[in-house]
Amino acid sequence: MNRLAMAALVSLAVVSPSVAAQEANAGNTDEEDVRALIAQLEALKASYAQEVRRLRELDMQVQAIQARVTGKTAQGMPGAPPQAVAAQAAEAGAAAGQPAAPPAEGYASSASEAKQAKEASRRSVDDVKQQQSALFNQRLTLENSLSYARYDRKQLTLNGFLALDAIFLGNIAIENVESDSLTYNFAARWGLNPRLTLNLDVPYIARKTIYQKGGAGGSAAAIAQEETNGTGIGDVTFTANYKLFGERGWRPETVLSGGVTAPTGREPYGLDWEVIERDDDDFIRFAVPAEQPTGNGVWQANIGLSAVKTADPAILFANVGYIYSFERSFDDIDGNPDTINPGDVKLGDSFYFGAGVAFAFNERTSLSISFSDKLSARASTRYKDGKWMKVIGSDANAGTLNLGVTYALTSKATFVSMLGIGLTPDAPDFSLAFKVPYML
Repeated sequence: MNRLAMAALVSLAVVSPSVAAQEANAGNTDEEDVRALIAQLEALKASYAQEVRRLRELDMQVQAIQARVTGKTAQGMPGAPPQAVAAQAAEAGAAAGQPAAPPAEGYASSASEAKQAKEASRRSVDDVKQQQSALFNQRLTLENSLSYARYDRKQLTLNGFLALDAIFLGNIAIENVESDSLTYNFAARWGLNPRLTLNLDVPYIARKTIYQKGGAGGSAAAIAQEETNGTGIGDVTFTANYKLFGERGWRPETVLSGGVTAPTGREPYGLDWEVIERDDDDFIRFAVPAEQPTGNGVWQANIGLSAVKTADPAILFANVGYIYSFERSFDDIDGNPDTINPGDVKLGDSFYFGAGVAFAFNERTSLSISFSDKLSARASTRYKDGKWMKVIGSDANAGTLNLGVTYALTSKATFVSMLGIGLTPDAPDFSLAFKVPYML
């Protein structure tokens, strides 16, 4: 027995190392198989992700070509669109237990996200076009807007002479005019066809002006003040927009506009005056109009050109135009409350231009910054049977820096806010406007 036991132990000692070696070899083979399978899986994932990216790129290219050809965003194509194929491939991968491939930067990861991206980009461009010229793919748009403007003008008046090149002898008066203007405007935009729209703007204006004059009663320290108000309909404007070119390649969308402004508001000529102060010789020292005008009193015609160019992610826009004022006769064009002098008035023609850029933050919000300027020539007046005379100081240069934010309330309504900062003395100190266009 002892010999048999010793033989068994010796055989086990000899066999055990060989079994352990076989098990170690089997373990190494399994690890190599796992590594090989993982490598194949990673290769398949990379190939799958590359194919999905290619499908999305082809989808975006097809949509861009369709938009250029039809002028509208394509809603679909016959058969299965590329984004649907990509979505089905992603669902098949998820069903097989494979993680979805990460979306390529700059592209949507699904058909719904691609559609949202297109709508967001189109909505931002449409908002800019709506403010600069017109939307030609809308049948009817109604717009309500409310704007406020603040003016503050100070002027030093010297009535006397300078003695010994250093001493002023006479009256020193400080004149100050502070004006607040609130305007509600109702506008209707009617698209006749994809190239022509008609626009009607009807403003209602409320104005308050405070006049201050130093030197009351002959004393430089005394200040007289008077406030006047005026409310009523303003000058109604009718315009038309015609699309000359659509956006294609380097060429921006270009729109030609023209229209007329009717003198439906209260003209600033022939108003009643209130005399606040007279001197000892019955000369009027201080007089103000009894009520504020709401229009300029003359017919005007305007023509302009605007352009909008998308340069993702920015939207560039610019405009230029000319306003011609027709002469008109009035029963009284004299600012003296004691006299009545009929005559003709010819306001100076105006030239305006502007440019800016807009950026879309997301599918609802965009920010714009722009500069606008309006140059007006001197006005001319002519008393009855007299000669035309230029009105000194009637020319103007009104430059404004504009900051705007646009927010899409719904698919049909947009909220637009605009802050204007006056850069020249002839521009408002600041202006604030709110608009809500509603597309029917």
